[in-house]
Amino acid sequence: MIADRRSSPSSRLIVLVGPTAVGKSSLALRLAADLRAEIVSADSRHIYMGMDVGTAKPTPEDRLAVPHHMVDLISPDQTYSAARYGRQAGAIVDRLLAGGKVALVVGGSGLYIKALLRGLFPGPVADPALRESLRGKKPEELRRELERLDPEAAGRIHPRDMVRTVRALEVYYLTGKPISTLQSRHAFPNRYPDAVLIGLTRERADLYRRIEERVDAMIRQGLSEEVASLVKAGYSLDLPSMQTLGYRHLGRVLRGEWSMAEAVQRLKKDTKAFAKRQLTWFRAMEGVRWFDLSSSGEEEVLKALVTL
Repeated sequence: MIADRRSSPSSRLIVLVGPTAVGKSSLALRLAADLRAEIVSADSRHIYMGMDVGTAKPTPEDRLAVPHHMVDLISPDQTYSAARYGRQAGAIVDRLLAGGKVALVVGGSGLYIKALLRGLFPGPVADPALRESLRGKKPEELRRELERLDPEAAGRIHPRDMVRTVRALEVYYLTGKPISTLQSRHAFPNRYPDAVLIGLTRERADLYRRIEERVDAMIRQGLSEEVASLVKAGYSLDLPSMQTLGYRHLGRVLRGEWSMAEAVQRLKKDTKAFAKRQLTWFRAMEGVRWFDLSSSGEEEVLKALVTL
């Protein structure tokens, strides 16, 4: 069993990845209970306090049953980076492994997981004047600029992710080289060479059905009210955190730009596209053992995992 593999501390690190709504959280809670593990979230939206429903954050009951880390770290108007996640989550994982515990990293944020396992290319120091100049441009203008200067990075960065778009352009203008080229030249040692990497997937129709059900459940659980509450508390709909799936959609409803029905329809469509991008990222990761939850029940997968 994983918990009994004492030859290497990093063999007690399990990394559970997969697209949104595939069933990571449910399986992780059961696996953590069986292995007496602690969960380290690798979700780039779980870090925000007050953003609970739309991020499918672990409930208070879940967090009481199993210790969770890297949840509720900052307010929605604060900034956070994948590099910072790698440092903070790495310190937690190291402490758990040093104490003989099993660390279970769970999430769908590929860049966060990469930052934890291998680190990230640091790049040049930010140039405030250049960054401010770039932020003054329209999003579609920045997107075209990135596609022209660094098409590889443009293919990896979501069109709505202005933080990463601006950073990629900033690196290009400061170094004269595409950030994708600099990243590929930078060799990253595997911080946890014996970690067990597990990928969860489902048949497309099954996954899409679950995504639609999750969106409907979030609406019933009060996503619209949560977004309105955040705005009332002073958090602008233009904040990077509020561009999260669900929050930007319901924000358009609050502004009177979309009906609720249109927002729900678009949210389902955009979440499916997001899940597809997640799978593309994780399929490119080396050493991942994949389990199809459509063909194998949760019990069967759980049994296989605890005997790895």
